[in-house]
Amino acid sequence: MTPSPSGVTTTGQLRAAGHTYRPVRVELRENLLDALASGRDPWPGIHGFDTTVIPQLERALLAGHDIVLLGERGQGKTRLLRSLVGLLDEWSPVIEGSELGEHPFHPISPASIRRARELGDDLPVAWRHRDERYAEKLATPDTSVADLIGDVDPIKVAEGRSLGDPETIHYGLVPRSNGGIIAINELPDLAERIQVSLLNVMEERDIQIRGYVLRLDLDVLVVATANPEDYTNRGRIITPLQDRFGAEIRTHYPQTIDEEIAVIRQEADLVALVPGHLLEVLARFTRNLRESDAVDQRAGVSARFAIAGAETIAAAALHRATRQHEEVAVARPVDLETAVDVLGGKIEFETGEEGRERAILEHLLRTAVADTARAHLRGLDSRALADALHGGATVMTGEQVPAAEVLAAMPVLGESDLYDQVADRLDARTAGERAGALELLLESLYLEKRIGKDSADGETVYG
Repeated sequence: MTPSPSGVTTTGQLRAAGHTYRPVRVELRENLLDALASGRDPWPGIHGFDTTVIPQLERALLAGHDIVLLGERGQGKTRLLRSLVGLLDEWSPVIEGSELGEHPFHPISPASIRRARELGDDLPVAWRHRDERYAEKLATPDTSVADLIGDVDPIKVAEGRSLGDPETIHYGLVPRSNGGIIAINELPDLAERIQVSLLNVMEERDIQIRGYVLRLDLDVLVVATANPEDYTNRGRIITPLQDRFGAEIRTHYPQTIDEEIAVIRQEADLVALVPGHLLEVLARFTRNLRESDAVDQRAGVSARFAIAGAETIAAAALHRATRQHEEVAVARPVDLETAVDVLGGKIEFETGEEGRERAILEHLLRTAVADTARAHLRGLDSRALADALHGGATVMTGEQVPAAEVLAAMPVLGESDLYDQVADRLDARTAGERAGALELLLESLYLEKRIGKDSADGETVYG
């Protein structure tokens, strides 16, 4: 690793400390090997890629390849690229004042080469944290060659420099990422002429700006993300640029319910308690959408759908707790409908499904609720509860009905321990959690057509 920056301020001191220059690809390779050898996870916070994407990414880094990640929206491509920062040295030396962040032992710009020759071991050294060595650019239609590569700076020309002087160049984002990683999101959205400007950067490692051809020995790893359809089928990526990437890696959505739930727990910013069985419902709901013929699977169903759903039902729980003066805000199954109300815009439906969008969402949500209830409540004898409801008892719940009222409305079943069994199965301890657990039981009985349900004006009556 890089020596402590404390006390090292010149190139001579850096050399005396025994520091050696490592290109960024070598640095990433060696730090990755160290992590693997020591058993440290180089990819914290990445779920579901352990046996698929991660091995391919590690091989690409060991090979020193530029990388493009291909996948539909919300598959964690950008997060995965950002995690590359953890494989860089925590601190690295640069020439103080260098526009391109050049290593003191490896100056590449005309200005830095001149300074290194004039100052020798007195060349001043600054230290750069690894977070500063990662740059990210979203490919947008207005992105220009000047943004990525650079352009002639008229101010420098006006200061008296000759137009042919390479020091009149204002460098773009790619050269400024020298010594680090440059990530381009949605690469195919770059105009073709902008894609062309990257060819020399990725192969010959020089840059071409107007009439200049500078042989800059750039030390930069280029990584990118793209939708597979844009990258391979629509011809929105030029073939020479596609050929420059040494590794094309396909990402995917979480392949198991547990992985989906882990992503939701990690990413969602919840303002209330959301029990695990509700997160499971959202995970199953998301997977149902990804498998539905009514949904455009080319667009995908982002992991952000389930994350936003969890945040929405948590907000509904906080809203109810505040208005009803409940001590603890706990999400319940009745809050799931609020997620359907606001998340429909995140889904692209197939042509011909116009007007049926909400019905499709509600049907797939009911399926997710039924599957979750079946997974947790299978084998419970709920005949006494169903008989009580058939005998005239009713239970009312709703978005603004407090948990205490739901519990008070449940029929008394004599010596039956059904409610305790449900609470134990769903790890429900507080009043809010127990009310939510019983709501799940009631909804499962309704979906099995064993009891009835009437819903109107934000209230639901089981009977």
